[in-house]
Amino acid sequence: MASAFRRMAHRGLSFTKQSSTKLHLSVQRSWFASASPSWTSDDATTPSLSKLFNPTEDHIALREMVRSFAEREVEPQALAHNRSESFNIPLFRKFGSNDGGLGILGLTVPEEFGGTGLADATAVSIVHEELSYSDPALCLSYLAHSILLANNLAVNGNDEQLARFLPGVCDGSQIGGMCMSEPNAGTDVLGMKTNAVYDAARNGYVLNGTKMWITNGTTNGTDTGDLFLVYARTGSEKRTEITQFIVEGGMDGFSVGQKIEDKLGMRASPTAELVFENVLVPNTNIVGEVNGATICMMRNLEIERVALAAMAVGIARRSLDEMISYASDRPAFGKSNLFGFGQIQKHITESYAEYMAGKSYLYGFANGLGLNTYGNGLDADGVKLYCAQMAKNVADRAIQVMGGYGYVGEYTVERLWRDAKLLEIGGGTSESHHKNMARDLHRLDGNKLE
Repeated sequence: MASAFRRMAHRGLSFTKQSSTKLHLSVQRSWFASASPSWTSDDATTPSLSKLFNPTEDHIALREMVRSFAEREVEPQALAHNRSESFNIPLFRKFGSNDGGLGILGLTVPEEFGGTGLADATAVSIVHEELSYSDPALCLSYLAHSILLANNLAVNGNDEQLARFLPGVCDGSQIGGMCMSEPNAGTDVLGMKTNAVYDAARNGYVLNGTKMWITNGTTNGTDTGDLFLVYARTGSEKRTEITQFIVEGGMDGFSVGQKIEDKLGMRASPTAELVFENVLVPNTNIVGEVNGATICMMRNLEIERVALAAMAVGIARRSLDEMISYASDRPAFGKSNLFGFGQIQKHITESYAEYMAGKSYLYGFANGLGLNTYGNGLDADGVKLYCAQMAKNVADRAIQVMGGYGYVGEYTVERLWRDAKLLEIGGGTSESHHKNMARDLHRLDGNKLE
């Protein structure tokens, strides 16, 4: 990890690991200047909120690096690409390791395969929170590439596959994602119809079906992305007989059905329908065991939901900053600002309290989540369920506080409100989280919560 951070230091962040707690606390306070004193402590052994959100010096450095990059590179382009519904490919490639890039496309990928080697959910949360503060749509494409593709393959693939595919994924020369949902199988993912039949003569599986709502499915509107992990049915006896395949752009029979246009939100992130017509996938592109991908799917859903919750936290933080700034500067009814009005006080204070609750839940869970583990669904569902609704509510209040200005694109919060709605649908609907959590809580069978 240390060598990875040395490389990252040359990409725009200069830092040195030091023993001085006061040095790092001064950095933290500069980030959270408006927070209460309880956020930080001069005693390195005393728990604080800053330590919850940034548990190690590496996490502090990562947050500062991504935040600085987002302010400099991501923020200036967000509104224009939202309006044009266009994917900023050159900027996305800067997330990779080529040409002095940021080096976060392979955030959780081992260094020997081109990644950064930060294989922990806290690092994932930090990056998604910081990118979503400026551009949730670009962050969504980052999530599909870095988590649904790169992390999924790093955790579940074999060394030969990792060596063959991950360097291009990490350096940004290849852009891709994951294919799970179908036109008639979203929340009911195990009801998928896409199937793969073994062809012994050709030493591979023949893949047929259609996948829907695929982030990064196309980057130009006509051609597929470069690389995808595709779930397909390979057995007929159980709903869980599903296998994961690596499908490469340019394979015969693999094409774009349609680019999905005119979305409510996440408009700068490309979404597509992908079609598989007798696509021959060689045996060397099977990820894990045949009929054994369900666990891979569920494990990946857990970290995906953490990343989506982190996006929600980023959206909420930006919405709060915008409404606080506006309320501080807007005169009304003979007063110099809006903070003297009870209705505005309610919007801002409830938003802050809900934001802090969601952020604390997120990092409290992420700090103990292993990317190779499985069975953490109760809180993976719970943190996304809470944070997604929280972000939408905070963005909604920001629009209300800002009135007509909040309703137009120039003032950011209307875009955040539209983007936030996707978080209640993608990666598992809120209703699916209710179902999953109720099932898991029922299994406690009388045991008391801690």
